[in-house]
Order: sequence, then structure tokens, then C-alpha cells
Amino acid sequence: MSQTGGVNLATVTLSKATPSINLTKPGESQGVMRVNLNWSSGRRGFFRRARPIDLDLGCLYELADGGKGVVQAIGKNFGTLDAAPHIRLDGDDRSGADSAGETMHIDLTRPELFKRVLIFAFIYDGVPNWAAADGVVTLFPTQGPRVEVRLDSPVNDARSCAVALLENHGHGITVNREVNYINGTQRHIDQAYRWGMEWHSTTK
Repeated sequence: MSQTGGVNLATVTLSKATPSINLTKPGESQGVMRVNLNWSSGRRGFFRRARPIDLDLGCLYELADGGKGVVQAIGKNFGTLDAAPHIRLDGDDRSGADSAGETMHIDLTRPELFKRVLIFAFIYDGVPNWAAADGVVTLFPTQGPRVEVRLDSPVNDARSCAVALLENHGHGITVNREVNYINGTQRHIDQAYRWGMEWHSTTK
């Protein structure tokens, strides 16, 4: 496991063969984990004439106290780290041109506050072509290796992708690879994972 100056540079890629990893372990302290979505704008090869893809990062969350919600750019639901839901989305990259992509932070200082968090990606604008987007979501915990989930095996008619599910089973947080393409919006992601929220149409 490669380390430089106390920073862990190892990467674990979740795949169909290795779909899950323990993110927090007993006796191990975590801080604010960074979650990054990066993708191509779609302007290469055959897709140069297409409009840039606007791929959004977001999550559904369910807290241990029963609180539920969504963190996403749509509706300006950027969240906060200072109080519930202890999740914050930094901003909105509308084209994929920003080399930093989109970044969300999840405060795992007290993992017992969370029941589950479903990280998703959503094509807000542009032709739903996940192969052209070539997206990858990377989790950067403050302890342990970073965790990479590639948005491969695309279903190009689908507009949403449930990427990874973080669950608290009472022994720390486990992250599970989902890469579940859903032909619909956040409402349909909710239905697929039985989140049980009420949805209203809105825009950025």
C-alpha cells in the first residue's frame, strides 16, 4: 500500500467481482470524505457535434433518526456539513470541462448518524450516452484507500445511474457498487431503492 507523506495513494476499484468494501472499521476514525464525479464532455470523435453532456452528482440519504432527503444541484439542495444531513455538494459543473468535476463531502466523523446514502449520477442535459461520458466516481476517505467506481456497462437510454450505496450495519460504513442504470429521474431512483420520499418537479 503506497503512502507519501502520510497520504494514502492506494486505490480500490469496485467491480462485479469485488462489489463492496468496509469504509469505516471498528476503532478507526474517519473525517470528511470527499466524493468526486469526473466525466468527459462528450465532444470527441463522433460526438464532437453533440451538445456537451451535463452530468450531475447527487445522493439520497437516510439518517439514523429517520430523516430523509436528497442532495443535488437541482432545486439548489446543496446540503450542509454543519448540521443534518452532514453532506454538502460543492457546486455544479454544467459541461464536464472542469478538470475537478463535481465534488460532494460526507462527514463520517460520526458514522452512527447515517443509515444509508445512495450516491447517484444523473444526465440533466444532453443525449443520454454514458459511454461517451466515460464517468467515474471516486471516494476519498480520510483513512484507508480511495475507492473508485467506474460507470461502465452503460445503458444509453437511461438518464440516471445509482452508483454506490453506503450502509451502516452497526459495525461501520460499507460501500457497495451499484452501477444500476435507471430509465427515469430521481423519483425513479427512489422507487427502485424504496426510499419513500415525495417528489416535486423543479429545475436548477
